[in-house]
Amino acid sequence: MKFTRPAFLATLSVASMLTVPLSSAQAEEQSPIIVTATRTAQTADETLSPVIVIDRSEIESNPSAEVSDLLRMHAGIDIGRSGGPGQQTSVFIRGANSAHTLVLIDGVSINPDIGNAALQNIRLDMIERIEIVKGPRSTLYGSQAIGGVINIITRRSTEGSHYQVHAGAGSYATKKYGFAAHNRRDDSAAGITVDVSRSVGFPTIKTRTTDRGYKNLSINLYGKKKMGETDLEITHNHSSGKTDYTNIYSTPQEIDQNFTNNLTTLGINNSPTASWASKIKLSHMEDTLEQNQSNNISQTYRNALDWQNDIQVNNHNLLTAGLYAAQEHAKSVSSSSFNQDTDHYAAFIQDDMQAGANHLVAGIRANKYEAFGNHTTHNLEYGYTVNENLRFNLAHNSGYRAPSATDRFGYGGNVNLLPEESKNSELGIQYTFNKQQNVHINYFQNDITNLIEYDSGTSKMQNIAAARIKGTEIEYKYNSEYWNVDISAVFQDPENKSNGAQLSRRTRTSYTAGINHRINKHSIGIDVLYAGERDNSAYDSVILKSYTLVNLNAHIQASKQLSINARVENLTDEVYELASTYSTPGRSYYAELVYNFN
Repeated sequence: MKFTRPAFLATLSVASMLTVPLSSAQAEEQSPIIVTATRTAQTADETLSPVIVIDRSEIESNPSAEVSDLLRMHAGIDIGRSGGPGQQTSVFIRGANSAHTLVLIDGVSINPDIGNAALQNIRLDMIERIEIVKGPRSTLYGSQAIGGVINIITRRSTEGSHYQVHAGAGSYATKKYGFAAHNRRDDSAAGITVDVSRSVGFPTIKTRTTDRGYKNLSINLYGKKKMGETDLEITHNHSSGKTDYTNIYSTPQEIDQNFTNNLTTLGINNSPTASWASKIKLSHMEDTLEQNQSNNISQTYRNALDWQNDIQVNNHNLLTAGLYAAQEHAKSVSSSSFNQDTDHYAAFIQDDMQAGANHLVAGIRANKYEAFGNHTTHNLEYGYTVNENLRFNLAHNSGYRAPSATDRFGYGGNVNLLPEESKNSELGIQYTFNKQQNVHINYFQNDITNLIEYDSGTSKMQNIAAARIKGTEIEYKYNSEYWNVDISAVFQDPENKSNGAQLSRRTRTSYTAGINHRINKHSIGIDVLYAGERDNSAYDSVILKSYTLVNLNAHIQASKQLSINARVENLTDEVYELASTYSTPGRSYYAELVYNFN
């Protein structure tokens, strides 16, 4: 059985029609609270930016999935992956480059100075929810936030004691097990989550027969204590293990590498006055890859200080201002070796103003990089509420990406590179039919200049490329006591302005549909993705064909303590590619048992 594009569109139409009669259900779903769009807490309905929230229930219903498996089920987020479990993963938001996606854990960047953030190593058991903000967010978060920001919020105790064990298995000899213990009493809290995952995997390259496996040990620790008017919190996120892969340019070609990802954060929060909240985060990030068949190493260390102040000036204005400082060390031992330190400083300010039907968010950030000097970004968003059903949004914001250590000191490195820059404009319409149904429509255009590419004429990396990405996003949501429906469509033109070509591995058209039905404490769901054809690479003429992916998931609450989660990936056994010559999973099955002691 194969799903075609017309069949997929028919599915969307039928799903839309089915939801309308169900509006008689009177359950009111509360809009989720998010923090990523403005660095302050607000509901998803209030924010002026296009946002996606992947909540804990969606995470629990997809055992043994990777973060990217959940991201790609939302239209406009394209995924590139070089094979199976644990393989290198790239995320393209709104047609921007993978290096233009900023990934945070609890608000702290984990993007290394060499390569992309290691999303493939973050286990879902550590995550409470995932917040995605589309469009530039450099004014709040600095470099790389051109296409969007992914903020992974880790699990915390809310009240009392909670103990849990889990074990799961699935296709490709996938096995996982672990436990969690959380405790919160009065003014203190602490917790630990541990997950051990492994998979035999499948051949990375389609023409090979040797399975390439993956092993991962992940630990999330936190402790929190209130001392007077000050909250102290320390967290530590750790992932380590081994990834087998295939390198067709090396001998031997079937090789493996060890990885280590660490993030340690100390948070100090207090309120000097009733209208002033001060938050300080001190963090240390480590991203290391060590190849076992050679002495090749890729390593980034970053020490950072982030000081944020939220001041309620009056009933209409919330002022957010802060300072940021980071010292980064990047080391590469390979054919192009380097060992470099970089300092970065920034100051930002934002005003969130609401008065009657008007909502304005305006911000500016000044950056100082040791590598290239000063750079300024801005953010301006305006929302007008016509009535309780209709709101219009306008936005103009800018973003940037600082040249990486690889750009400056790797193969063809150029120390005179300037930052990549973007200017984004968009118009949004939000219409609420009733408490259960709403639709969002956004039109955007993101112009990116000074893109860094290798120039064969000078044999160096140069700021010689440009891109223009125009698109329309349409999303329909329905929430009731028994049904959740999320249907999205994205039509975009990710154009390389140098030659008019479609940017590599980014679709022009994508559709997604997520339908979940709750029956008492149980649930069953279906996720459908249609992704249009994509160019594989700027260096070849390969076209990656369009494909449709259908996944099923289920949550069974067998008793008060025991739950069963199950997932079928690629139900129709679609043959597709995320990168040319690299394998993707066929129809596969996963299940997990979770036992809660409280």
